[in-house]
Amino acid sequence: MNWITKFIKPRIKSLFKKRPSENSESLWTACECKNLVYKDDLFNNLSVCPTCGSHHKLGSEDRFKIFFDNKEFEVLEPPLPKDDPLKFVDTKKYTDRLEKARKQTKQADAILVAHGKLDGLNITVGAQNFSFIGGSLGAASGESFINGIQHAIDNKNPFVFFSCSGGARMQESAVSLMQMTRTVLAVNELKKANLPYVVVMTNPTAGGVTASFAGLGDITIGEPKAVVAFAGRRVIQNTVKEDLPEDFQTAEFVRDHGGIDLVVERKYLRSTISTLLSILLKKKETQAISSSDNAIFEETLSKTAKGI
Repeated sequence: MNWITKFIKPRIKSLFKKRPSENSESLWTACECKNLVYKDDLFNNLSVCPTCGSHHKLGSEDRFKIFFDNKEFEVLEPPLPKDDPLKFVDTKKYTDRLEKARKQTKQADAILVAHGKLDGLNITVGAQNFSFIGGSLGAASGESFINGIQHAIDNKNPFVFFSCSGGARMQESAVSLMQMTRTVLAVNELKKANLPYVVVMTNPTAGGVTASFAGLGDITIGEPKAVVAFAGRRVIQNTVKEDLPEDFQTAEFVRDHGGIDLVVERKYLRSTISTLLSILLKKKETQAISSSDNAIFEETLSKTAKGI
């Protein structure tokens, strides 16, 4: 090997390599309205597009930062079950998928639970991260959710959950489906303890998550235009052989058909949930709802739905 092949040739090749531009990739993001949005503007607007109002997905910790008072919270660390009990392999090993998701999200699994304060009220909050294998429900996520419920019961806290998931995790097969039962039983224990449970369905909330713990809130809220479904739109359309409404399976459609209670913009979620919890806690204490209380409760729902 001479100096030409050792030094000159590699340097020439390096001139033609595509180099990633950190500035171009980190400063802007594309919205579904086809506009480029400056990431700082998006972040300062709670990850809501300032042009079209689209609510972008949030990671679990990002969700906590905009929800808890003063961005102060403590993440709970649940005991995690063994990875890949079925030794599942599709186009790649399940363990490789887990490793990649953990590196990308810096989470152990799709669900994180934290505790802190909301308008001074002690509260336990869970959130799914769609970037972790589609926010899918597996054994570790189920364990995190149950651990969060137990923390709420032990500390007599209301429990709020932000769902964002495509459903059960196929790589865990029946183990994943078992989490539907386990999480439902955990919610039942929370209700036995007379503690409020509020669910916020974000885009998307689907499959086994919708059919289990996400569908059991005392109050269920949807973010605007969030997909809320069990089966997919195309599956339903091919089954019933009919054209479906344009807004089918949006949070607004589901609300109008009685599936959820409210659709609330992200900027109003803190105040809305704080108000609802104060009412729910009062009702839980008295165990009796008078007609006047009902009127106040319905008026509050109406106002919060309009973002007041």
